[in-house]
Amino acid sequence: MGDIVNSSVQFYPKKKRVSGAAGGVGEVNHAGDFGATLEELRDLMELRGPEALQKIEEIYDSTEGLCQRLKTSPNEGLSDNAVDLEKRKEVFGQNFIPPKKAKTFLELVWEALQDVTLIILEVAALISLGLSFYQPPGEESEACGNVASGAEDEGEAEAGWIEGAAILLSVVCVVLVTAFNDWSKEKQFRGLQSRIEQEQRFAVVRNGTVIQIPVAELVVGDVAQVKYGDLLPADGILIQGNDLKIDESSLTGESDHVRKDADKDPMLLSGTHVMEGSGRMVVTAVGVNSQTGIIFTLLGAGEAEEEKEKKEPKKGKQDGTLENNPNKAKKQDEAVAMEMQPLKSAEGGEVEEKEKKKANVSKKEKSVLQGKLTKLAVQIGKAGLVMSAITVIILVLYFVIETFVVQGREWKAECTPVYVQYFVKFFIIGVTVLVVAVPEGLPLAVTISLAYSVKKMMKDNNLVRHLDACETMGNATAICSDKTGTLTTNRMTVVQAFVGDQLFTAVPDPNQINSKTLELIVSAIAINCAYTSKIMAADQEGGLPKQVGNKTECGLLGFVLDLKRDYAPVREQIPEEKLYKVYTFNSVRKSMSTVIQLPDRSFRLYSKGASEILLKKCTSILDAGGEPRNFRPRDRDDMVKNVIEPMACDGLRTICVAYRDLPASPEPDWENEADIITNLVCLTVVGIEDPVRPEVPDAIVRCQRAGITVRMVTGDNINTARAIAAKCGIIQPGDDFICLEGKDFNRRIRNEKGEIEQERIDKIWPKLRVLARSSPTDKHTLVKGIIDSTVCEQRQVVAVTGDGTNDGPALKKADVGFAMGIAGTDVAKEASDIILTDDNFSSIVKAVMWGRNVYDSISKFLQFQLTVNVVAVIVAFTGACITQDSPLKAVQMLWVNLIMDTFASLALATEPPTESLLLRKPYGRNNPLISLTMMKNILGHAIYQLIIIFTLLFAGEKIFNIDCGRNAPLHSPPSEHYTIIFNTFVLMQLFNEINARKIHGERNVFDGMFSNPIFCSIVFGTFGIQIVIVQWGGKPFSCAPLNVEQWLWCLFVGLGELLWGQVIATVPTSQLKFLKEAGHGTGRDEIMDEDMAEDEEEIDHAERELRRGQILWFRGLNRIQTQMEVVSTFKRSGSFQGAVRRRSSVLSQLHEVTNISTPTHVVLSTANATGAPGNPGGECLP
Repeated sequence: MGDIVNSSVQFYPKKKRVSGAAGGVGEVNHAGDFGATLEELRDLMELRGPEALQKIEEIYDSTEGLCQRLKTSPNEGLSDNAVDLEKRKEVFGQNFIPPKKAKTFLELVWEALQDVTLIILEVAALISLGLSFYQPPGEESEACGNVASGAEDEGEAEAGWIEGAAILLSVVCVVLVTAFNDWSKEKQFRGLQSRIEQEQRFAVVRNGTVIQIPVAELVVGDVAQVKYGDLLPADGILIQGNDLKIDESSLTGESDHVRKDADKDPMLLSGTHVMEGSGRMVVTAVGVNSQTGIIFTLLGAGEAEEEKEKKEPKKGKQDGTLENNPNKAKKQDEAVAMEMQPLKSAEGGEVEEKEKKKANVSKKEKSVLQGKLTKLAVQIGKAGLVMSAITVIILVLYFVIETFVVQGREWKAECTPVYVQYFVKFFIIGVTVLVVAVPEGLPLAVTISLAYSVKKMMKDNNLVRHLDACETMGNATAICSDKTGTLTTNRMTVVQAFVGDQLFTAVPDPNQINSKTLELIVSAIAINCAYTSKIMAADQEGGLPKQVGNKTECGLLGFVLDLKRDYAPVREQIPEEKLYKVYTFNSVRKSMSTVIQLPDRSFRLYSKGASEILLKKCTSILDAGGEPRNFRPRDRDDMVKNVIEPMACDGLRTICVAYRDLPASPEPDWENEADIITNLVCLTVVGIEDPVRPEVPDAIVRCQRAGITVRMVTGDNINTARAIAAKCGIIQPGDDFICLEGKDFNRRIRNEKGEIEQERIDKIWPKLRVLARSSPTDKHTLVKGIIDSTVCEQRQVVAVTGDGTNDGPALKKADVGFAMGIAGTDVAKEASDIILTDDNFSSIVKAVMWGRNVYDSISKFLQFQLTVNVVAVIVAFTGACITQDSPLKAVQMLWVNLIMDTFASLALATEPPTESLLLRKPYGRNNPLISLTMMKNILGHAIYQLIIIFTLLFAGEKIFNIDCGRNAPLHSPPSEHYTIIFNTFVLMQLFNEINARKIHGERNVFDGMFSNPIFCSIVFGTFGIQIVIVQWGGKPFSCAPLNVEQWLWCLFVGLGELLWGQVIATVPTSQLKFLKEAGHGTGRDEIMDEDMAEDEEEIDHAERELRRGQILWFRGLNRIQTQMEVVSTFKRSGSFQGAVRRRSSVLSQLHEVTNISTPTHVVLSTANATGAPGNPGGECLP
C-alpha cells in the first residue's frame, strides 16, 4: 500500500475525486463501453489460484480475452489518450485512497484544553471570578479581617474579577499557541507525505514503450512491469512472469513467499512485495477497489463512517500496525502516521492481535531522548506537586491560625465568601507553583526541534520518515554501510577482461577476440540481463550515457557496446516472451540464468554471476580459437590466483559469463536447478569498476573523528571489498582490524550445534571493519549482535544503510535504517526510518550532525527551563510561606511560563548545527540529559537569581525608597515593589536565555547568535512585550508602571546574568564533587518492562488520541495523579516537619543534589511555631 497515493489534493481537482472515492456499485452502468464491470473485477480479485483461473476462462476465455475486454494490449499497453485515461478513472476509480481528514484547528484547541494543569487553573479562575462578584454586606466586612482596607476608596473593589479573567485569558493564549504548533506540525507532515508520494513511480507500458508514471496515474487496463523489490501499487493479473515470487504476508499473514505463474496462480495484489523475479501484469483494480483499498475502507479510513461511530477497536487496528512499535516517532497523529506509512495500516487488516504484540516487542526500544525526558518529567512533576501541595497547606493553616487563633475571630456565616475567596487565592498560588514546576514546554521543544530539523534535513537529502530517527542518529556509535551505490557511485564500467586464455587490462579490441566467442558473449549478455536494464543516450551532450535498471547489468551491456556490437537486435530477435525459463538473481544463488530454445528445438542456457561461485560450476573454458577445453579444479585455482585476485585487489568486482547447451529430448527437468546449472562452459571473466564517490573518504574521516565506527557490509568478493574499504579510509594500514567473509563470520559466531552465541559475536565485532560475500541474514545477525552487545559500557546505537528487498530485516532491526532513495527498492524504503534522496554516504554525516543538534537543543532548553523552574518554585514557595502571598502572581507566572516554554523552546530549538558538533564523541544511551556542567550552570544561575529576588523581596522598598508590597490585603492595587521583582525576574530569564545557548562550558555565548534570526527576534520580541506588560499591564498583570531609573536597575541586574555566567564558566566542574547528573537513560530491563506494559495497553489506543506533542505529559501526569495520595498523607500526618523533610527529599531526588540553597530553616520555624509534633516517619514518599 505504500505506493497508493492518498494525498489526492496534490494531483486532482475536487470534482474528479468523488468517483474515485465512491467507486462502487453506482458506476456499474458506466461500464457499457468496457467488457468488464467494476463489480466483476472486484469479485474476480477475491479469488486465488485455480479458482481464479477457472473464473477467467469462464468469463473471458483467457487473460488475453480480459485484456481485449479492457481495451488494452498485453504487449503495447494502453495508448496515451487522455480522454480514454480519464474515462477509465471515472468508471473504475482512481489509484488513491482518500486520506483521513486532518484535524481542524478547533479540534486541536479542544485537545490542548485537555491538559490537566490547565483544567485545574481554569476551575480555580472560574471560582475566583464567581466569588469576586459577591459583595459581603458593608458593615460586616470589618469583622471579617483586613479584606481590602483602602481598596474601596480607589474603586478597586470592583476590579476583583480581573485576576480570574486574566488567568483565563492566559490559559487561552497557551492553548492557542499549542494548538497552532500542532496544526503547523501536522501541515508539515502532510506536505512531507505528499512529497514522498509524488516521488513514488511505477513502470507501465504505454504505446509499446516502458515509462515511469506516478502511482496515482495508474488506471485499470494499464500493463505494468513488475520486478524484484517492487511494492505492487494496484491489483492485477499476471500476463507473463519469470520466476516470480511474492511476499503476501501484508494481506494474508503467511510469511512464505508465494510463487506466481500465468498458468497456475496469476493473481497479484496491491500492497504485496515482489521478492524475486519479474513479469508483466494487467491492472484490474485500483484505489479503494483494490484488495488493500477494501481493507482500508473496512478499517474506517473512509471518513464518513469514522466520524459517525468512533469505535476504539477500529482505531486500534488502524494505528496499531503503523510501525510495529508503540513509541516510534512520537506517533504524530494517527492520520499523519497512517499516511506516513500507508502500507503498515493496511497490514493491520487481518493480522491477529497476537502477531501485532509479537511485532511490538521485537521492534526498537523507546527513542533514547524520549525515555530520558519521560523519566525527568515525572521526577519534576512529582516534586512540583509536592511543593504546590505544601504551599497550599502552609498558606491555609497560617491564615486559619492567624485569623481564628491569634486574632481570636469567629467564623461568621456572612464572612464565608470572603474566607473562601482567600482559600481560592491560596489554591491559585498552589496551582501556579505546579504550573511553573511542570515543564510542559519540554514536549513542545522536542517537537519544534525535531520538526525544524526534519524540514532542514530535506535540504540535506535526508527524507525523515520517523521523527525520532533524527534524534537517535545523534547518538549513533556505529554505521554499517552497503558498498555499492552508497560508498561508490554505482556507475559500473567493465575495465578488465579475461577472454580466450588472455587477460586484457583494458577493454579488448573486437579483433583480438575470436568471432565465435564474441558472438556468444554478446548473446549471453544481451539475453541474460533483465530486459529492463538498458543504456540510453546521455541527457546532455558530451555527458555519460544514462544507465537504466540494474547497474551491474548496465556495466555488462556497456561492455558489449565497447566491443563495437549492439545488444538491441539480439533482444528484438528473442523478445522477453520467448525466453523459455529464467532463474532470476537472488542472494542465495548469487547468479542469474536464462534458457532459450534454439531453432533446432535444443536449449541453450546462459549464466552470469559472482566469478568464484560460477567458476565452480564450469567444466570447460573457451580457448583463443573459440574451442572449449577442459577446465579442471587446478586450472580454476590458477585462474583465481592469476586473474580474479589481482582484479579484486584493484577494487574491481569480478563477474563470470558462461553458457551450456542442453538436448531437446528428453527435455531437462527445469525445476531441478542443481542439475541444470552445472557443466558450464566459461566464456569470459570481466572486472567491473565502481569508483568510490569523491566525497566519501572525507565523510568517513568526519565520522571517525566524531567517534563513529564505519563498517562495510557487502555481497562482493573480500579482496574487492578490502580494496574499496582502503580507498574510502574505513581501514588504514597499520590498524588492528579484521575483514571477514560471510561464511567465516558464520563459522566463528556459531557453536557446535550451529546456534549463534552473543559471546562469540562480542569477540569479533569490535575489530570487524569489512564483511564480504555476506547474505542479508549475516547483515541482520551483525546488527543485532552489535546492538545486544554489553562489552562496552555504552550500549551501541547502530545505523544501517540498505537498498535491496533483503535488507529489510537489518533496516528494521537497526536503531536507524537508511534506505536509498534512487537505487532502493520500495520494500527497503518501507522498512527504513530515513530515506537518502541522493543515495550518498555524506548525507548520513549530515543526519548525524542534525541528530546531535536536536539533542543539544533539548539540553539547552532544559538548562534554561530548569533554572527558571528552580527559582520560580522556590520564590513562590518561600514567598507564600513568609508573606502569605506569592511575590509572582498567577498571571505573571503564566507569562513567565509562556516565555519559558513556548518562546524559549522556539528560540533554542531552532539553533542551526555547526561542524563543531562532529568533534565530540556520541553521548550514548545511558548518558544523562543534564550533564555536570549543565547542573553547575543551573544551580549557579539559580543561586544568583534567588539572591537578587530575596534581596528585592525583603529589602527592595528600602533600596528603591518605595512602599512595601508585602502582606497586602486581598484585592489591593498592584505595588511598584512587586512589579520590580517581577520585571527583574523576567529580565534575568531573558539574559539567561543567551547563556543557555552553550551547554559545554564555552565562554563565548554570543557565538553564532546573530545568524539565528528566530532567536534574536524572540529575545527582542519578549523584551518588547515585557515593557508593555509592566507599563500598561495594570491590574490584570498586577503591575504598576516603573520609572526610567527603576527600569535601568532591572536591566543592570539582568545583564549581571551574562557576567555571572562567565564566573560560573571559570569554576572547574571537577571541583564540585556534590553535583549529580540527572535525566539518565532508562535501564535495559526497565525499557523491556515498559514496552511489555505498553503492549498490554496497545489495544486501547486512547493514548494515541491524546495531544501528540504532549503524550509524554499525559503519561507523566497520569503517574502524578497517582501521587495525589501524598496530599492526603500530609493531612493525616498533621506534621509540618515531615512535610518539609519530604519536600527536601523530593527536591534532592529531582536534582539528585546534596545541598540545594533553599531557606528551609525559615519554613521549619514556621512549622514549629504551629506546635506540630515531629513525624520521623514522614519521609516516605510513595
